[in-house]
Amino acid sequence: MKITILDDYQNAVEKLESFKILKGLDVDILNDTEKDNSKLAVLLKDSDIIVLIRERTEITEDLLSRLPKLKLISQTGKKSNHLDMDACTKHKVAVAEGVGSPIAPSELAWALIMNTVRQIPQAIQAMKDGKWQTNIGSTIRGKTIGIWGYGKIGQQIAKYANVFGANVLIWGSESSRNQALLDGFLKADSKEDFFSQSDILTLHLRLNETTFEIVKEADLILMKPDAILINTARAELIEKRALLKCLKNGRPGFAGLDVYDEEPVYDLNYELLKMPNVVCTPHLGYVEKNSYELYFEKAFENVINYINNNPTNIANPEALV
Repeated sequence: MKITILDDYQNAVEKLESFKILKGLDVDILNDTEKDNSKLAVLLKDSDIIVLIRERTEITEDLLSRLPKLKLISQTGKKSNHLDMDACTKHKVAVAEGVGSPIAPSELAWALIMNTVRQIPQAIQAMKDGKWQTNIGSTIRGKTIGIWGYGKIGQQIAKYANVFGANVLIWGSESSRNQALLDGFLKADSKEDFFSQSDILTLHLRLNETTFEIVKEADLILMKPDAILINTARAELIEKRALLKCLKNGRPGFAGLDVYDEEPVYDLNYELLKMPNVVCTPHLGYVEKNSYELYFEKAFENVINYINNNPTNIANPEALV
């Protein structure tokens, strides 16, 4: 079977230990992302199996209708909104789910918090420009870190914040807020209190129909002028263009971002990159060697099992019928 791995921006997959799982098979790796379905369909026309790197490519009804040979999509990590599952099932394309880990994205989120609070990237750039001590950052201790979403990543962030001497304030479902209380943290009484009281507010929600644009411009306006918003989850959690507008108006005062409305971002004039009060990273949350080995090992195992007529971790088993 022809196997195609999409969107290997960094040409990293062949260097992984887990890539040996596919040894001897017909494997093609695409390094550049193609957003046009017509062009992508040409690239994938002979593919029986495709391996997706997280959510870099959207799999739509239109694309699937152009790929009659496709039988399996092996997903690194869990399936999400980039996959039209109904269309996959309709076209008899099985979707195999992988596994994930909260460690790398949690550490990246905390690194963004530290860099944004202390304004480290700005200081580094100034030094490269021949300047010395151009800015004054701040510290974590004593600040209130608001965490929206108390899942695996949110819980890790709460632990980091506790170690650094910050106050932890949780918002989210009633069950998650109650769990936060049991863990010794604070829960916000309302969304308004959550946004207005947080010195650093970090989003750790899954993107779905109920969370799409759940953060409104009206919420951001409630933030302090020196507050920081961190988003390493999904750009679509925030009302379109609301963050950019609010940053320009001074509430919140700063942002640390790892996710964007359109990815990848190659435009040197991308507005958020030009803002001195914003720290940007190129969706690095899960991009880490141990995570890659974990993600791809399971994705490739699912490929091998499918080829051996023993499909595993299929999210839409009806597609196999």
